[in-house]
Amino acid sequence: MKVLYVSHTAVVSGAERSLLDLLGALPDTVEPLLATPPGPLQALAQQRGITTTVIAGTAGSLRVHPLHTPRALIEMAVAAWQVRRAAARHGADVVHANSIRAGLVLGLARLRRTPTIVHVRDCLPPGRVSRATLRLIASTATTIVANSQYTAASVLAAAPSARVEVVHNAVDLQRFDPESIDRDAARARLGEAGGRRLLLGVVAQLSPWKGQDTAIETLGLLCGEGFDAHLLLIGSAKFVARSTRFDNEDYVARLRELIATAGLEDRVSWLGEREDVPQIIRALDVLLLPSWEEPFGRAAIEAMALGVPVVATDVGGPREIIEDGREGYLVAPRQPSAWARAIARVAQSADGGAAMGRAGRERAEQQFTIARHVHATLDVYERAIAETGRRPL
Repeated sequence: MKVLYVSHTAVVSGAERSLLDLLGALPDTVEPLLATPPGPLQALAQQRGITTTVIAGTAGSLRVHPLHTPRALIEMAVAAWQVRRAAARHGADVVHANSIRAGLVLGLARLRRTPTIVHVRDCLPPGRVSRATLRLIASTATTIVANSQYTAASVLAAAPSARVEVVHNAVDLQRFDPESIDRDAARARLGEAGGRRLLLGVVAQLSPWKGQDTAIETLGLLCGEGFDAHLLLIGSAKFVARSTRFDNEDYVARLRELIATAGLEDRVSWLGEREDVPQIIRALDVLLLPSWEEPFGRAAIEAMALGVPVVATDVGGPREIIEDGREGYLVAPRQPSAWARAIARVAQSADGGAAMGRAGRERAEQQFTIARHVHATLDVYERAIAETGRRPL
């Protein structure tokens, strides 16, 4: 089977890392080709032996803008032409778009004789443009793959006739293996932060909806209650084009001001982008996922695989990942006092935290393996091929 994978961006965030995990685990019976703008994603794919081809990228937001929207449409039209050519050259049996924007590119490419899969990993904000976008994708894609039931529901709310299948993300259980990482050494490498009694971390791009401000406010409450706590912020403001939905650079500036105002400069570490994420997560006492809403929660299953308790938002995908009180706790977003109470419950019971860690690893092994993810994805391809084969050309 020949599959063309399409990414609208070269920036590597959670969606792109999930794609790389999939590409790296495909069986020999699948011949992948990745169409991507030049940049980090292309480089990482090539390092893993994945053949790539270059297409135009777009940072266009789904907000209508007199300047940015026409530019984004031109970029997507160019990419659509390039994808159409790449699919023909590759002899693609399936074309798999890794995002909503890539799905729009496939719609413009009009690949009527080739099954198209659009992977929806985000929940769009309510509005006419969002509904129109999802309806367009639903009308042109053979199948929409959602990364959670929550994401699937958001698609179906806008496009009730869409054919949607849910395939949860996966975690590399070998890379995120607690037995292969010395926790004490991992903490020692973090210097003063690693010596704190309560080490917290958020692994996410720096963007308002990811809720790092809630984590900082929660840290202040915990320190005020006498906890020797420290917060690691792992990630960066990846999407900084003026056309993006949020002003992420301004958000980072506001986070720094929040930390300074609360007097927490020596209690927060900005680690930026890291390749040693498994070691950092393994060093944590609790991983935080304080998003306003979370389509899935990749960092949560990474922490679970490493035996680290998770305190996560109760809006979105984490409800499908975490059983409240078993692998961690689910908490309403934007309520620092509630987050502080949940973290304190973990911190005050070493046995309870350890039990949560064991339960998390067990669940990751049962439900979130890469092998299971690959098998489910290939099943989607087979069904899409069969469905397309029944359609008149």
